[in-house]
Amino acid sequence: MSTYYEFFCPVKICSGVGALENIPSELDALDSHRPMIITDKGVESAGLLKTVLDAFADSNMVIGAVWTDVPPDSGKKTVSAAAEVYRAKQCDALIAVGGGSVIDTAKGVNILVSMGGTDLSAYAGAGALKKHLNPLIIIPTTAGTGSEVTLVAVIKDEELEKKLLFVSPFLLPNIAVLDPRMTLTLPPAITAATAMDAMTHAIEAYTCIGKNPMSDAYAYNAIRLITENLIAVIKNPHYEQGRLALANAATMAGIAFSNSMVGLVHSLGHATGAVCHIPHGVAMNIFLPHVLEYNMLMVNNYIAELLLPLSGPEVTYATPESDRALKAIAVIRGLQKQLYELANLPYTLSQTGKVSRSQFDEIAHKTINDASLTYNPVEADFNDVLMLLDKAF
Repeated sequence: MSTYYEFFCPVKICSGVGALENIPSELDALDSHRPMIITDKGVESAGLLKTVLDAFADSNMVIGAVWTDVPPDSGKKTVSAAAEVYRAKQCDALIAVGGGSVIDTAKGVNILVSMGGTDLSAYAGAGALKKHLNPLIIIPTTAGTGSEVTLVAVIKDEELEKKLLFVSPFLLPNIAVLDPRMTLTLPPAITAATAMDAMTHAIEAYTCIGKNPMSDAYAYNAIRLITENLIAVIKNPHYEQGRLALANAATMAGIAFSNSMVGLVHSLGHATGAVCHIPHGVAMNIFLPHVLEYNMLMVNNYIAELLLPLSGPEVTYATPESDRALKAIAVIRGLQKQLYELANLPYTLSQTGKVSRSQFDEIAHKTINDASLTYNPVEADFNDVLMLLDKAF
């Protein structure tokens, strides 16, 4: 960990039961009076769009447009079509209601309607945005990605068949609204996978070379909140305070890794997702303990410090300091077993039914070329990655 660091999170967080009802006054404070809501059919069919619209019932705010056509893997065409509606309906703000694809779409739409033009790819990369964008409010419907507090968007270019990456502090939303009503309908498997995505964000933020005291504070407490609430929520999906705790944890983990980056778990996950189409949260769950073992050579002390938020004081103080890193990894493996039994969340590659050993070389090549690997505390080459894939299988 270097002595110099930068930390930045200007997103206002409105969290709690009833947080949605604050949106009209927040928009008014932003001098916005005609927002466009962007979401998908799944959110609409689950009744979550109605919950958001009901929050405007007692206000004078006019919803300028509602766009529900975001696909699971959104692209430039979706962004352009939504931007046309925004302009035609003379909207002045955006509200994203959904998961990663919806949030990325809203960020893309905000680029076009704020910067002008129709070619989203002109703003791809880092540093292409040079001014503040229109007001953006994000209401996540999963507790995992942390996209509501990140400065990144990933949007598919359908013609070139590749993902476009957008990185800018101007992509950060104005407000993130965390209301447990938005995650009460999540099934156990998705609840588990998204929570382990957030857990991985937090643990990699705490152990990668970009860690700093501020990101550590967010990451540490995100781990604690997930550990204390995940199994209870899986067993009782309508446990409102537990859902809120997981939402807070995902946002805290998002703030942490936005300021410290992630590492080899994400490199493996990105590569395996690209080759085998494994959901991101599932991949994070599978690779996390294997990478922690691999990284112990350099960050044994940081992993050991995580035993307390992972297991509580009784287990921690009964474990000799020299054994705490291995014990922390063992606790994670115990959590994995519970999630497999309760929510059928895979903890090996073979359990997914989507990965074969014949794909290992391709996954390994993509892993060692993934940008997240830069921040891992231990370097990894092609053979190291093959070894980890073998262990995870």
